[in-house]
Amino acid sequence: MGRSAPAAPVEVGKEYDVKIEDIAREGDGIARVEGFVIFVPQTKVGEDVKIQVDKVMRRFAIGHKV
Repeated sequence: MGRSAPAAPVEVGKEYDVKIEDIAREGDGIARVEGFVIFVPQTKVGEDVKIQVDKVMRRFAIGHKV
């Protein structure tokens, strides 16, 4: 108890080169950085994109294409 979740491997405002691996139910692309999920709207499976992180939550992040 009293354990905090490990820090996310991504930071708000930073850019990352990622590959869209899957599509979420809502239609957003799913990318991963060190296994950490990032939802990226307006992307397709297999796309290699540069993203910028907008929001980091405990278990996932949300970003957009740059």
